[in-house]
Amino acid sequence: MGDVLWTPPADVRERSRIGDYLRWLAEHRGLEFADYDALWQWSVTDLDAFWRSIWDYFQVVAHTPPTATLGDRVMPGARWFPGATLNYAQNVLRMPGLGDDDPAVVAYGQTRAPETLTAAQLRERVRRVAAGLRRLGVGPGDRVAAYAPNIPETYVLLLATASLGAIFSSCAPEFGTRSVTDRWQQIEPTVLVAVDGYRYGDKPVDRRAEVAAIRAALPSLRHTVAIAYLDPDGPAPDGALAWAELAAETDEPLAFTPVPFDHPLYVLYSSGTTGLPKPIVHGHGGILLEHLKMLALHHDLGPADRFLWFTTTGWMMWNFLVSGPAVGAAIVLFDGNPGHPDLGALWRLAAETGTTYFGTSAPFLLACRKAGLVPREIADLSALRGLGSTGAPLPAEGFAWVYENVGDRLQLQSLSGGTDVCTGFVGGVPLLPVHAGEIACRALGAKVEARSADGSPVIGQLGELVITEPMPSMPVGFWNDPDGARYREAYFEVYPGVWRHGDWITVNERGGCVITGRSDATLNRGGVRLGTAEFYSVVEGLDEVVDSVVVHLEDDEGGAGELLLFVVLADGLELDDELRRKICRELRTALSPRHVPDEIHQVRAVPRTLSAKKLEVPVKKILTGTPVDQAAAKGALANPESLTAFATLARRRAPHPR
Repeated sequence: MGDVLWTPPADVRERSRIGDYLRWLAEHRGLEFADYDALWQWSVTDLDAFWRSIWDYFQVVAHTPPTATLGDRVMPGARWFPGATLNYAQNVLRMPGLGDDDPAVVAYGQTRAPETLTAAQLRERVRRVAAGLRRLGVGPGDRVAAYAPNIPETYVLLLATASLGAIFSSCAPEFGTRSVTDRWQQIEPTVLVAVDGYRYGDKPVDRRAEVAAIRAALPSLRHTVAIAYLDPDGPAPDGALAWAELAAETDEPLAFTPVPFDHPLYVLYSSGTTGLPKPIVHGHGGILLEHLKMLALHHDLGPADRFLWFTTTGWMMWNFLVSGPAVGAAIVLFDGNPGHPDLGALWRLAAETGTTYFGTSAPFLLACRKAGLVPREIADLSALRGLGSTGAPLPAEGFAWVYENVGDRLQLQSLSGGTDVCTGFVGGVPLLPVHAGEIACRALGAKVEARSADGSPVIGQLGELVITEPMPSMPVGFWNDPDGARYREAYFEVYPGVWRHGDWITVNERGGCVITGRSDATLNRGGVRLGTAEFYSVVEGLDEVVDSVVVHLEDDEGGAGELLLFVVLADGLELDDELRRKICRELRTALSPRHVPDEIHQVRAVPRTLSAKKLEVPVKKILTGTPVDQAAAKGALANPESLTAFATLARRRAPHPR
């Protein structure tokens, strides 16, 4: 693995933020590190010293100082910075290195004209919206929900909510009603802020009916605020405030409620593989420290940068992107279809906005490659010095395409982490070269190991990705999980005291990493993980469908792969094109276009364990050529004969020998 495609410049320590941090460690802590590996080893061994250095180096604004760095090192339950009070929004809005008139937010989309907010304008908007939320009775611990895209209002709402010590949660407006209510009924928001619709490319998408259904399904709501996004002149729905009223002029000063380090900041959601999506609660302090570390030291972002990551508000990369101003970087927000009018749209946007770091997904880069696109020929990308890729593994040919067609002087950083920690565990760093098909390093403070089947750490072999030391941005917990049982079950059941992430990883001798996908049955389309449980709730909600199972077959070339749906129909029914269209329509409406399967097949039964759990992984194995008797332990199945149909289909789908 791994032709070297980029090498750090000789003066990288003089020019990079991690170089400045290394000088600071030498001056203020008497610590010298010969290379990145030595720095990483220290960061995951002396957790107290490393994370306190992040706090001090970035001069975190606290209202009361911590009494310790790490009160308890156990997982789960590590107590970080006990006694400290602070506020995430205050630290982000400090925007170090940016003057009042410097751009802080640059917003583009397909629904309205571009908009730029200076640092002073961003603070002013947050001040007004925080006052508006206070008028609605919002205070510490209340939940504010945003059904809104990647636009300035959503960002302002997050910061205003956080400034009050209230808790934010967002769903992208392409989410159907069921996907949204499955998430928000769990956290019972008191305020909903929602758009009326949006434009995706040149297609208007009206969301007023979905907003009405969401309101009806959330009895906890006391107020709804309407953003007239699709139709600026449209009236607010009955009983709803207009955004302009929420953000009305006021003389209330911008104030920040001091909260404990682990006070909830926002709730993100798992993809819902087993049951409802898990509501993952992230804290003010943990997210702040983790994002300061990643954005500045790994992505090398600072006051001279424009930071663009293509994301929706339903993906944790949005939460990661919008911490950019905390390290002085201006952020570029984009809302719309990244393929409209063609795949060059985001590259042209990067050029137009002077983007210095452009983040996207591996499937997007591979789609550009497949289309024969040469971004450097259609856009001036001379300002671009960093390119981020996540959401799925980027194969070696994806790396090669970037260096041949985007630019040979930028650093390509492939990274992987998750919603669970709202960051990457593994990624890139300015100090290390880029090897084709390889993630450069394990991130500072992230004690990543590959574990073999017997639980021992392995180098150069495929294993389960585990984290053996706590990180501040591990979840505060799950919502409404008072004894922590669901949280422990999610990460700590397989290896007690060790975080098991659910990815397959190989860590090589030099510390480089290769991720080869999820070790569970989560679907992954277009770099977005989709849960099977919410999928089933829609499909099996149809009268015609008795049972179903869905699997995603990855593409070895790194493309979108295939989503295959198998349905058991009510007695006497046969699957025809009309029913196929109906199933696809329901999935698109209730969930998203990404949930629409490539093929739908009728089967007599879905394989289940004796405890009635669906067996997605064995089905996937059979479809990719594993013999039935090796794919599943028949003794553990309630209906082992059900596997035969999948074996027959696998033989039918297998490419014929030439």
